[in-house]
Amino acid sequence: MSDRRPVEWPTLGLLAATYLAWGLGLFWLATVSLWLAVPVVAVAAALHSSLSHEAIHGHPFPNERVNAALVWLPLALFVPYLRFRDTHLAHHRDSILTDPYDDPESNYLDPSRWDRMPLWARLLLRVNNTLAGRMLIGPIVGQIAFMAQDWSRRRDARVRAGWLWHLPGIAVLAVIVALSPMPLWAYLVAAYIALGLLKIRTFLEHQAHEKARARTVIIEDRGPLALLFLNNNLHVVHHMHPRVPWYRLPQVYARNPGRYLAVNEGYRYRSYAEVFARYLWRAKDPVPHPLWRSPQG
Repeated sequence: MSDRRPVEWPTLGLLAATYLAWGLGLFWLATVSLWLAVPVVAVAAALHSSLSHEAIHGHPFPNERVNAALVWLPLALFVPYLRFRDTHLAHHRDSILTDPYDDPESNYLDPSRWDRMPLWARLLLRVNNTLAGRMLIGPIVGQIAFMAQDWSRRRDARVRAGWLWHLPGIAVLAVIVALSPMPLWAYLVAAYIALGLLKIRTFLEHQAHEKARARTVIIEDRGPLALLFLNNNLHVVHHMHPRVPWYRLPQVYARNPGRYLAVNEGYRYRSYAEVFARYLWRAKDPVPHPLWRSPQG
């Protein structure tokens, strides 16, 4: 299933609106009130990350390089687009979802690794496994883990290229921020908030389950967070139809919700309000993978 057009105008229009909101926050609202400017820039950066995800999957143009160029400027600073692309496409192999080693987006750890960790690290990761913790400390915990993983693969040409291509974008962004009235510290706060917002989406996208098809969630939300995440809350629909653009996912789900809920065996939440009510202060899952069997055992 796909919706291939020469230009996907809803995506292109939303990208233009995102850059406009980001620019207004950076250059105009920053002169009025940083209390207003920082959240506007943060939301724009988070939405830009969602649009970068669309670019990875072939939107708004059929040309991969054009799509990459459109989202090249790293508004949220910390994750190189090419590394995001490679790790995310690897994550789309459903057979490895939640695997502590092969799924680059898994939040689970090998239980044997967990057992060897010091007490302070286990405590930190337990806090990180609540929704509040994921939003507050998740960006730095995730960034450290991501960079450590890439450092272990530093001889890989694709990994090096991903980070090298990120540097010019950071340089251009630094010049833009330096020319704006927003202080650097405020922009860093906005970028951190953006990553914290994105952690809401990834918090329970996947669960440990014996069946690969039952690992991916449906959150039937149509509010502001669904827009911020470009309907990726309908996550099993996205995994089953990764080429379908964001604005068609609700229509695809509404056409036959029973089909998707049968596929993921009812792994569903009615809204993000339900997710917050259940998991703001408590963990949904343990950190060590509850079903993990080591290759040796």
